[in-house]
Amino acid sequence: MRTCSVCDREYPRKDPWQCSCGAPLDYATQPLPDSQPGQFSRTSGVWDFAEFLPVGERVSLGEGWTPLVDAPGWDATFKLESLHPTGSFKDRGAATVIAEALEVGADRVLEDSSGNAGLAVASYAARAGLDAEIYVPASAKDAKVRRIERTGADVVRVEGSRESVTEACIDAVEDGAGWYASHAWNPAFFAGTATTAYEIAAQRDWSVPDAVVTPLGHGTLFLGLYRGFQALEQAGWTDAIPRILGTQAVGYSPIADDDEGGTVPDDAAANDLADGIHIRDPPRSRQIQHAIDETDGAAVAVSAAATERERDRLGAAGFHVEPTCATATAALPEFRERGELQDGDDVVVALTGRND
Repeated sequence: MRTCSVCDREYPRKDPWQCSCGAPLDYATQPLPDSQPGQFSRTSGVWDFAEFLPVGERVSLGEGWTPLVDAPGWDATFKLESLHPTGSFKDRGAATVIAEALEVGADRVLEDSSGNAGLAVASYAARAGLDAEIYVPASAKDAKVRRIERTGADVVRVEGSRESVTEACIDAVEDGAGWYASHAWNPAFFAGTATTAYEIAAQRDWSVPDAVVTPLGHGTLFLGLYRGFQALEQAGWTDAIPRILGTQAVGYSPIADDDEGGTVPDDAAANDLADGIHIRDPPRSRQIQHAIDETDGAAVAVSAAATERERDRLGAAGFHVEPTCATATAALPEFRERGELQDGDDVVVALTGRND
């Protein structure tokens, strides 16, 4: 059963994808284990944490258990989400959303994406034997589009804004073209990204860091981290929830602009490099802001110049990432200057996607 995140209306799991009031849907309950953590095989991908997951079917390409490595040059630890099978953390959500597609009897899934989520959904759909149709911006990088097409998925290029891509995909869903496997709307996707928090805690012997930093567009990983750490605390596996800090692209920064104390560089044009977070109106913005408020978190906007410099710096240190990912480490000095991060804080930064 799903419930509206705003008005509490209840819906069956297969349909619809959105409440009649326009708000996103979530699962009515969060599954929790009734025992303390044991040893994990680390061979079942996100399904090592099946006790926390609201789906019974399993689909996997070996996602999960990405390394947690020291990054002394940044006074942080990096969670290398860029090392997933398709190159981004979106594999976690794709595993669970495609598992739910199987569970509800879908035979064709639709998704709209600037690249990484589309590739992940298409890849996991292929693994599960489902047809997929991926809507992408007309300006999407040819290399990413070719990778999606190699999975056998149909790719639909849409002219206009990123919002236009979503609208075209939703129109197709509403016309009955398939089941909406959205990384922004479908709660199954967020159940998958929450496994990032479970892994971080497990890799740290069930302690949590002071803060976790991640790029922030739709909030797919941001909310997954919040919900995952919240579930761990509720299960009694950990005793705290870290501050969740998000980084947005200048010109596409609704959360940072609204966040108290949020700043945008005076001389910065729109950050067109970090295209993975070019989201001006995230459907779960209320939930993102709630997570910020509940964890004493924050959001900042990062310029294109800072993104490019940071990507080069990460590459020189052996971390080959896409521009969107580089916004997370680029924002660390500002978070420290603003006091969201203190000297000596234990900080984990998610490196969310690899070099394109």
